[in-house]
Amino acid sequence: MKYLHFVIKITFSLGMTGTCFIPIITGQSTSQFEIVLTGGRVIDPETGLDAVRNIGIRNGRIVEISAGPLNGLENLDVSGLVVAPGFIDLHVHGISNIEQKYQLHDGVTTALELEAGVPFLDEWHKFRASQALINYGASASWPYKRAEVLDQFQVQIAQLKKEVKEKGWSHSHIPISISHPSNYLTLLPEENRAMLNGLKTSLENGALGIGVPVGYLPGANREEVFRIYQFASKWDAPIFTHVRPGNTIAIQQAISDAAVTGAPLHIVHINSMALSEIELAIEMVQSAQKQGLDITTELYPYTAGSTKLESARFDEGWQEDQGISYGDLQWVATGERLTKESFEKYRKTGGWVIIHKMKPAWIQAGIASDGTIIASDGMPYSPTAHPRTAGCFSRVLGKYAREEKVISLQKAIKKMTLLPAKRLEGIAPAMRFKGRIQVGCDADITVFNPQTIIDKATYEEGLKYSKGIYHVLVNGVFVLKNRQMVEDVYPGQPVYGKYKK
Repeated sequence: MKYLHFVIKITFSLGMTGTCFIPIITGQSTSQFEIVLTGGRVIDPETGLDAVRNIGIRNGRIVEISAGPLNGLENLDVSGLVVAPGFIDLHVHGISNIEQKYQLHDGVTTALELEAGVPFLDEWHKFRASQALINYGASASWPYKRAEVLDQFQVQIAQLKKEVKEKGWSHSHIPISISHPSNYLTLLPEENRAMLNGLKTSLENGALGIGVPVGYLPGANREEVFRIYQFASKWDAPIFTHVRPGNTIAIQQAISDAAVTGAPLHIVHINSMALSEIELAIEMVQSAQKQGLDITTELYPYTAGSTKLESARFDEGWQEDQGISYGDLQWVATGERLTKESFEKYRKTGGWVIIHKMKPAWIQAGIASDGTIIASDGMPYSPTAHPRTAGCFSRVLGKYAREEKVISLQKAIKKMTLLPAKRLEGIAPAMRFKGRIQVGCDADITVFNPQTIIDKATYEEGLKYSKGIYHVLVNGVFVLKNRQMVEDVYPGQPVYGKYKK
């Protein structure tokens, strides 16, 4: 069998178009495909295809989509199920295989740490090589690069580097981003220049942009943030930002910095940033897009957030800032609601807290809005972690698409596949082959039952696998099959930024 590879524009019989890398096959054989998915309802969010089709897979790619029969070494009947692109999560903090098992049961095939970023990015890529269940990648960690240039933290940084090499990256990278003493310090001009040079090194190590969780860094002044936006514009590297407190005022500030510098911008979890002003905030983003600005946003489908209690998010004034009080905080380790006394106790020791501060109507408005991406903000593993770690995408498809009819099934799939892929295509060319069910695209595929899919994790009982995800393929390899994990397969590949050397 011979293969010719080139970029081509596909024209489908229904007049739909898409672009992928096409393997043209000559010399057909009776065992043309490694895997055939037969009789499923195939939904491709880019071309609009929504029909019963058979899919032939070979060498990690989708090789044929046909209404006629296909023959494979393995034929799997998926009649009555939806065959969709694997879900792409732009926002995870749990980046080990422990969390990836929950992500797989939620249909995720690519999970990326873009808000906080990952320190020691080159070493992290090497650490994850050949042992990841799903595709992985990260942004440059601005908070870490700040700490790295400050003399008083050099010993601590060296110790952290040793710790993550020995224990992995699942938990160790988070405190440096959201609860580190350096976050309260203002950089001197020479330190600022050194920090930007560190971001450049991360881009050359494959970073997918720059993680700028400025809401956790009260010490960063306006000039420092502006210089990062200038830097991002020069490198055409998207900024993924958790904005400062201030609801839509802070969102306006971020959009302003992007507009005057030309930096690509992605505002994370706009639901927990804008709160009651979510519709106004989304309108701001959409207005910026209409003006030609490269600005996007996301939300998660839950009414509670989660973060470290010792972080700057709970500095003096937090109650007024977030419109909540002690009883709205749930301590992850025990599930208890906090009081003034327990708040002060746990803030000293540090740990994860769930923040109940949003109304269902705000989430519905965000999910229904055009162009808003779905992303989980999934936490590092704990049995009682925030349920978004395990159930984000199934919740959208089950609760909001099927039960509440806030959004159609097709639009929901688009928000968790094509839109996140397109957000990253400028910095990561490999994403052009993800988020789609098209000939030549990566065989990252999620197969689910639209009548039963639902999240099962709760605030009270903690993490549980979602229901209704039947099969997940990553780069043409089954990792979840018949709702069970496939043992000893690690097909996840790194997603690199275009500047990787």
